[in-house]
Amino acid sequence: MAEGTSAAPELDSHRFRSAEHQQRYEAIKGWSFHRERRVQLRDDEYTDFQEEIAHRRWTSLVTPMAKFDPDIVLEFYANAWPIKEGVQDMPSWVRGQWIPFDADALSQFLGDLLVLEEGQECEFS
Repeated sequence: MAEGTSAAPELDSHRFRSAEHQQRYEAIKGWSFHRERRVQLRDDEYTDFQEEIAHRRWTSLVTPMAKFDPDIVLEFYANAWPIKEGVQDMPSWVRGQWIPFDADALSQFLGDLLVLEEGQECEFS
C-alpha cells in the first residue's frame, strides 16, 4: 500500500448490512441525542387530552423510554438508510438481527394501536 493511503475498514457483518451502511454509521456517529422530556399530568388536568390518549391506546407512545444505548440507535439508523434511490426497504440490521419497522411492525410494537383494512388510509380526527 502506498504511503498516505488507507484501506477501508473491514466490514463488521455482525453490526452492518453492507460496507455502505458501515460508512453511513461512520458519517452519523457524531450525532447527539436529546432525551424526550417527560410530562406528568395530574388526573384532573387536561382530562379530554388524557381521555383521547387512553382511547387511542397511545400511553406507551407518549411515555419516553427510561434509557437507551446511543450506539445501538446509530446502528439502527445507519442500517435503515436506503443505499439505492427510491428503494423503501423497511427492515434494519442491529447486532445480527433483522428489525422490521414497517407500519405493521410499529403497530405491533406499540400494542396494535391501529388496524387498517387493505386499501384503507389512516385518518386522524
